[in-house]
Amino acid sequence: VGDPASEYITAGRVVVIARTGRNFAAGMSGGVAYVLDEAGDFKPRCNLGMVDLEPLVDVEDVELVKDLLSRHIRYTQSAVAARLLVNWERARERFVKVMPKDYKRVLAAIKKAQETGMSVDDAVMASAHG
Repeated sequence: VGDPASEYITAGRVVVIARTGRNFAAGMSGGVAYVLDEAGDFKPRCNLGMVDLEPLVDVEDVELVKDLLSRHIRYTQSAVAARLLVNWERARERFVKVMPKDYKRVLAAIKKAQETGMSVDDAVMASAHG
């Protein structure tokens, strides 16, 4: 994908299975991107100002990426996606989760509110103030 892919994403999910251009995720405030980093050189092309890079380990994330790859195969007959699913355990280790820092904090606040019975609005506002 070209420069600057996933710029200003505010919601949703994206799976990238091609090499990215530079300045990936510039201004990304919401949503999540899952990027295949086969060469191990994605980090310098990612704008880390608002996002963190994480391994693809969460069960929900893993299942989502697998499902989206399966859909991609169904709609496009993608040989790349098919190759990734055939060797999934190896491929999974090469994916990077691109997670906006503020969005992660809000999701954690919502989860905490749900677990403790606190108002979601109050928890989100508290997370915004550090």
